[in-house]
Amino acid sequence: MKTIKEVAKQFNVSTRTIRYYEELGLLNPNRSSTNQRTFSKKELAKLKLIFRGKRYGFSLEEIKEMVLLFDLDRTGVQQLERTVEYGEQKIQEIDSKIAELTQMKNELQQLQGIFTEKLATFKGEMHDE
Repeated sequence: MKTIKEVAKQFNVSTRTIRYYEELGLLNPNRSSTNQRTFSKKELAKLKLIFRGKRYGFSLEEIKEMVLLFDLDRTGVQQLERTVEYGEQKIQEIDSKIAELTQMKNELQQLQGIFTEKLATFKGEMHDE
């Protein structure tokens, strides 16, 4: 069992972030006799999933659904099915962004070539004068 300060340090986040995840229902830490939050291995595992989900661009609502599904179905099947579904959607979004960025890069490269030629022409004209 770890305190909120220990958990915040472990994950390099503020205690406020962890309390926020608790407010959203993503976490359910135990309370000590002095009402201090204590986090079990299960809650630490949830935090790892939350931060992994955020890293991959999932919304907190999507993360919440994926994390809490395990509590409803201990086999993990529903959680895995939802994670695969969300993962496929995220991959499509990433592919779309890559295509958009590739097109933007190609357009910029073309413009840079045109502008480089114009610049060379202008500099050449200036030397001729």
